[in-house]
Amino acid sequence: MTDEAATTGPAAQEKIDTSVPHSARIWNYWLGGKDNYPVDEEAGDAYSALFPGITTIARSSRAFLRRNITYLVGEAGIRQFLDIGTGLPTVDNTHEVAQRLAPETKIVYVDHDPLVLAHARALLTSTPEGATAYVDANLSDPDRILAAAAETLDFSRPTALILSNILGHMGDYEEARAIVKRLLDGLPSGSYLSINDGSRGIDAGFEHAQDGYNSSGAVPYFLRPVDQITAFFDGLELLEPGVVSVPFWRPDATSPAPELIAEHGGLARKP
Repeated sequence: MTDEAATTGPAAQEKIDTSVPHSARIWNYWLGGKDNYPVDEEAGDAYSALFPGITTIARSSRAFLRRNITYLVGEAGIRQFLDIGTGLPTVDNTHEVAQRLAPETKIVYVDHDPLVLAHARALLTSTPEGATAYVDANLSDPDRILAAAAETLDFSRPTALILSNILGHMGDYEEARAIVKRLLDGLPSGSYLSINDGSRGIDAGFEHAQDGYNSSGAVPYFLRPVDQITAFFDGLELLEPGVVSVPFWRPDATSPAPELIAEHGGLARKP
């Protein structure tokens, strides 16, 4: 099986609004991608003017995800991924990293954005041995996500749940925790949870820039204290070195010396 897609749902009929900046497109711009509009570039440049370190955070986040996936496939033997809030395709997407190591790996991407939907076919490439699929669904509907993903993934087998820079879009922390729990409840023992998100209490410049962005009318993203990010892993077996600033999570031997940034993450196994 090469490509599968579940692209039904409200976003399939939505029009892409190019007059309002969108976080997925801005993130794509900071990563050096081309799937964005002038309004996103303007918002990204304005943000960078306040906090130049944002591109480092964006690229460090992607590098953290790559190292997570490399461990999960190469050492933990995971062959299924549920990547929610995937955003726009850039470099080293989940399926690219995973299938380079194990071509039979299956990946389901989930997002709820009309531009991501428009680019789903670009994302839905796969090795002949594996599969990729796209589900148009909102994080706030975990039951729908699990049901749709089960058309591609076998939830009797360990699966890696990827939540990269998506939980910050949920303003209600307890609701976010409940959704993570519900998603994990649908996965078997031996599954993994990978989370990384922007953190509060580390860099005042980042917080000032993000608070300004949130008040601009764009879709907000809420930075959280590190202890709240850590609590998403309650009941799981955190891998060393725990929840840390992402450059410190098992850095590559060839990488520059890691520096503290306001982006924290970790990887944990479901017992």
